[in-house]
Amino acid sequence: MKVFLKETGDLVGTVVNVFDNAASDLLQVMLNTSVGAEDMTDEGVFNAGSSGPLVWIPFVEAIVPDVDLDERVMKITPPKGLLELNVRPDGMSKKEKRQLEWKERKKFQRRLIAAKKQLCQLEQQHVFHGFRHGEKDQRDVLADQIVGLNTKLFQQAMRNISEPGSSKSLGLSEFIRDNATSLTRNTLSVTADSIAMGEIEERVDESLLEDGTQSISKGKVAMVLVVNAYTNEGMQFEPASAGSPSGEDTSLSILKSILLDDRRFVKLEDRAMMPIIMICPTNELKSIEELFSEQDYFSFDRDKVWFLEEEKLPVIGPASELACKHKILMKSPWEMLQTSVGSGGVLSLLGANYMLESLSKLEVEYVEVLSVNERYIGGHTELCGFVKSRGGHVGIQISADRMSSEEAYDILFSLEYLKKITKQIDKLHFYMIPATSSHVEKIDKEWIEVSPSSPNAHEFYCSIYSFLSSCSVGEVCVMEITE
Repeated sequence: MKVFLKETGDLVGTVVNVFDNAASDLLQVMLNTSVGAEDMTDEGVFNAGSSGPLVWIPFVEAIVPDVDLDERVMKITPPKGLLELNVRPDGMSKKEKRQLEWKERKKFQRRLIAAKKQLCQLEQQHVFHGFRHGEKDQRDVLADQIVGLNTKLFQQAMRNISEPGSSKSLGLSEFIRDNATSLTRNTLSVTADSIAMGEIEERVDESLLEDGTQSISKGKVAMVLVVNAYTNEGMQFEPASAGSPSGEDTSLSILKSILLDDRRFVKLEDRAMMPIIMICPTNELKSIEELFSEQDYFSFDRDKVWFLEEEKLPVIGPASELACKHKILMKSPWEMLQTSVGSGGVLSLLGANYMLESLSKLEVEYVEVLSVNERYIGGHTELCGFVKSRGGHVGIQISADRMSSEEAYDILFSLEYLKKITKQIDKLHFYMIPATSSHVEKIDKEWIEVSPSSPNAHEFYCSIYSFLSSCSVGEVCVMEITE
């Protein structure tokens, strides 16, 4: 039942429960606001918004003079200050807050102990030296970073580099070359011009477009947009500097142009139904969230938009001569030196954040993973329709540019198959990239800064195409983009 102020007609909220309180009943009303008392105007009216905190309203004639059972509406005349006095912005008492904080601290401590145990098994105890020095805030930063480390992924990466031959994986070019004959019947060729113009080619079955269009318009397809922290030049990966032409401003510009492209990207009328996950470099996450807010979420439903930080792993030093072990390098006594693991990190990230479970609840059937780059073409409808028509679980869009760079990718997965491969962390393959990294070391109880002039470290890299090594050729569809 809706509750309105009788004097002004403004909506106060909705009755969610009624409690017997001896002489009179108490109405529990959910206020029509997304926050709390700070949204109340000088006249005592709550600004309209989404559902908010609960308040108690005595069900007496002086306060609730009008009740319309047919319209399910009641009008109230509360004394000044009643609603403000009643509201609890967060819905919890101080005691409840303390109990929740205690539970969260205990949970964090358990996770910290588990993470430290795993790092000890990998002989990385030197990471804990910072706990004996510095201020509490600094030690807290170290604890947060240790808890946030994907130790299973780090173990897999360390295993790959310690076992000769284990880090060899099948790249996209090798997969296409080795399975050219088998892939022929599941290959669709379309021109870049036809996709850009939104035209249907004669060689493309119109039913494919209809299937793809229906899946997208009904919310059966989710989009994962990956803002890449790297530029690709052959096999050399260099972090993009925020002050350079390939830095943060350019990334945001490319992302914005893609999202505003109603012809090549998802049509505006279909966006409210489509869940979208943004995976971003740490230094760009806030800017991208602000971009979405400024652009009214580009017509997507903000409740179906998620922002995740890209997957990172520690940078390691060279293997010691005695122990033959690689040690994690420290940026400071309280911070590990970490870098992005590349496109393969998308798979572990989706599997570790309950995102796929959320998509299942939204009845999503396909998930398209797309890197944000200047080579963006489009073709989501064609790719989805083609994979669906073939009963495939994977659809890969290829072109001359994408065959030469594994950081420019557009892959459609069935949600069923994506759940499967994100649980198989041991199928991901890492290799090391030489790097020159300044760091600190503790030598004879002193922290020493190390500023090398030549490569002294290794960064982990994993391609999203790692999954191909365990993928059945019959499950893969290829959409080839030609000139």
